[in-house]
Amino acid sequence: MTLSWPAAWRLARRDLHRRFRGLRLLLVCLFLGVGALAAIGTLTGAIRGELAERGREILGGDLEVEVWQRPLNEEESEFLSRYGTISRGLRMQAMASTADAATPIELKAVDANWPLYGTLTLDGGSQMGAPPPGQAWLAEGAAERLGVGPGDRFKVGSTELTVAGIISEEPDRLSEGFQLGQTVIVPLDVPAAAGLTAPGAMYQSKTRVRFIGNDVPESVEKTLTERFPDSGFDIRTRDRASPGAERFVGRMGEFLTLVGLAALVIAGIGIGGGVASYLEARRASIATYKILGAGSGDIVRIYALQVGAAALAGSIAGLAAGVLVTPLLAQALGDLLPVRTGLVIDPAALLRALLFGLLVALIFAAPPLMRARHFPAMELMRSRVAPLAKAWRGAIWPVSLGLVGIAALALFGSPQPGLSALFMGGAVVLLVVLWGLGWAIRKAATRAPRPANPLLRSALANLHRPGSQTGSLVTALGFGLSAFVVLAAVQTSLSANITRSVPQIAPDYFVLDVPRDREAEFEATVRRHAPKAEINVVPTLRGAILAYGPKANPTIVSQMEELPEGAWALRGERGLTYAERLPQGNSLVAGEWWPENYQGEPLVSVDFDLAQAAGLKIGDYLTIGLLGVERQARIASFRRIDWESMGFNYVLIFSPNALQDAPHNLAATVSLPDDSEAGGLLRDLVRTFPSSSVIEVGPLLTQARDILEQVSLAILAAAGVAVLAGIAVLLGAIAAARAARLYDTVVLRVLGASTRQLLTLQLAEFGLLAAVLAVVALGLGSGLAWLVIVQLFEFEWLPDWPRVLGVLGAGIALVLAFALGASLPLLRARPARALRSL
Repeated sequence: MTLSWPAAWRLARRDLHRRFRGLRLLLVCLFLGVGALAAIGTLTGAIRGELAERGREILGGDLEVEVWQRPLNEEESEFLSRYGTISRGLRMQAMASTADAATPIELKAVDANWPLYGTLTLDGGSQMGAPPPGQAWLAEGAAERLGVGPGDRFKVGSTELTVAGIISEEPDRLSEGFQLGQTVIVPLDVPAAAGLTAPGAMYQSKTRVRFIGNDVPESVEKTLTERFPDSGFDIRTRDRASPGAERFVGRMGEFLTLVGLAALVIAGIGIGGGVASYLEARRASIATYKILGAGSGDIVRIYALQVGAAALAGSIAGLAAGVLVTPLLAQALGDLLPVRTGLVIDPAALLRALLFGLLVALIFAAPPLMRARHFPAMELMRSRVAPLAKAWRGAIWPVSLGLVGIAALALFGSPQPGLSALFMGGAVVLLVVLWGLGWAIRKAATRAPRPANPLLRSALANLHRPGSQTGSLVTALGFGLSAFVVLAAVQTSLSANITRSVPQIAPDYFVLDVPRDREAEFEATVRRHAPKAEINVVPTLRGAILAYGPKANPTIVSQMEELPEGAWALRGERGLTYAERLPQGNSLVAGEWWPENYQGEPLVSVDFDLAQAAGLKIGDYLTIGLLGVERQARIASFRRIDWESMGFNYVLIFSPNALQDAPHNLAATVSLPDDSEAGGLLRDLVRTFPSSSVIEVGPLLTQARDILEQVSLAILAAAGVAVLAGIAVLLGAIAAARAARLYDTVVLRVLGASTRQLLTLQLAEFGLLAAVLAVVALGLGSGLAWLVIVQLFEFEWLPDWPRVLGVLGAGIALVLAFALGASLPLLRARPARALRSL
């Protein structure tokens, strides 16, 4: 007669009253894995929800049209006004000054309709719109550097303004992107009055629309692009209010989810080992149940309920921990992304994390459960000295069901399903490889010559004897050591990329909009304060690539459904320049540079990476849109650019005769000697060149490093969860091996083995395994880290191999320390008591 589920639960509950003793490894593993997934899913869901809910406020409208160096013309403005209320604005770099101070700022000029959504909040809590005529709102940092407060006067260019208030919260700050200076908000007419929008000046016009009907932003964007194909518009909608933030959240969320899955896969190994050890410890109870008439199905019911209850408890505890830790993560990322810092409950993310945990528990707990059901009572009684054979057939269906469920959960809703599928395939391959390696080690140990040293001979025999834990140890050690390698390789590659992308040596200032007829005066002004300053001056313009390819059959950019991968320079307007000579930091890859005083057909030199992405050839033609005028040039050469240099790096460099007649200004970099004082130079530049703007490089580099280091810290913290899971699995595997070695240790002690010999035996066995697995872990861990760095984050692969090897060595030392610590209780076992319990 088959036991009913209630009756099976009554029997199962009796063994669970001791606080899940024997199943604590399962609890810890699921707690870590499910907790990580719950926190990751809740946080990314909360950020995406904020971006979706506040899209209009973040963007400042339903749709935004951005174009460089000009406002929208009458026809373009009239077209946009059909859809609703429009708000015009300008963005540019500028200088703010008082009699005693000067500072670079990000000038934001807005009209009376700003903001279309949201409100500006000032210190003190008052909510405002655009500043009144002759007044300005200042960011706290700008006010501090100028030494001004409400009611004080300061200048932008040649125009004097009054500080009307200090900004506390700016509604559309996130959509403005990386900040090159502290914000100052002024009325729309100020830049023109200050001489900042003269022909050739570098500024952006941003026109936003608040729809009055039910227009779909994507439809309006398509209509606008078709109506003005060569306008150079960069268009954003409320659904893409902050593309950079969305891309960051997507990439980071995908990586962190993979980290959580990795933690669960590692945890699954611990679950399998923990359940096997738990059932091994209860072999007498299972045999007793069978002698009393319990069938195989009854055994599975009883112990499946116990394992299921422990799995559910560990998963629920993980969910609670994930929810509680989310506010801490939100607070850490609050400066980068829009996210509430209170408790956030995302039912979908929590359910997904719970299902992941339970499915992993099913996959790894099913095989040991199925093995226990198929053996008669006497064979179970003898299993200590004659270990049970493996039986996998009964576990095929539950394992297959769990794998299908995990695949469906991982791929559903993933922004990069291909990467998720690759990860899961890699995890399966890794498990198969480690299982195969364990089998190979047992076979090799069987056939290996027997060492003369009895301790080494015993250590070698322990790798292949009946009941050997070699298979589970290889899997656990392989995953654990691989996790150490992944963590070290990812961390060192991130650090190297941060160092390379944010140089330690850079110019002190970028200066924009230097009048080209006053270049000598500009250099003289700088050298009055710093005679040994390094000054580099280049012409600077903005334009969009309209067409490229053979002259007779060019590719029209506006007609392309999708841009080629890597051809980012085809999107919107880009910086342009012209030069007589090949700039420093550039090297020719193909073609030739034009001679000095060249007056022939207009030529252009193109970045080699763009040429490859777009399929350009020497002799093809580029058509650009420059201030509403089309210009064409023939491709004369391809260049490789040193992007690590903090100088002027342009994708397109033209021969002087191609662009020098267009309205434009100059840009300059200034590098000061270490003993120079910059305050006087800034004030002098403001007085002499009021329409020019200065960007301080030092604060930007600090800001960039801080952001990248925050990202690096988040990645390492998440990867640390996987490492913790690996350590827990290692402890569990070593503990399981210790239980299996109790009989051997007792017999060896009876035969006269000393404590030192027994410890040496343990270290020799684990040392042999660790040495083999270190090589495997180095290859597997490096491959996984490469996928994360290169394929997911699109960084360069720059691991610090000495540090990676050092971390791997520390992992091996940790394994040996755990093995030694786990062996100490065996030495305290009383032989008579241990033998009676067999």
